[in-house]
Amino acid sequence: MSRGWRWVRLRRCVTCGYVGCCDSSRGMHAHGHHVLSGHPVALSLASDEDWAWCFTDEVFLVRSGHGGSGHVRRQPH
Repeated sequence: MSRGWRWVRLRRCVTCGYVGCCDSSRGMHAHGHHVLSGHPVALSLASDEDWAWCFTDEVFLVRSGHGGSGHVRRQPH
């Protein structure tokens, strides 16, 4: 549903395919989807990002061989 808010980046739920805006967007729909569904991982849909975020463990997931080391990175605080 459109509320006239601007989204910053989109994330896709790896479990069910739901697409929602990122935590930097006003609606934080991807995070809200995690809270309601329990689905843990969202993939960034931005063309300049190649990672996923695990809401449960609060870590970035980077695929090996795609510009990343294949290691998990914790979000900087």
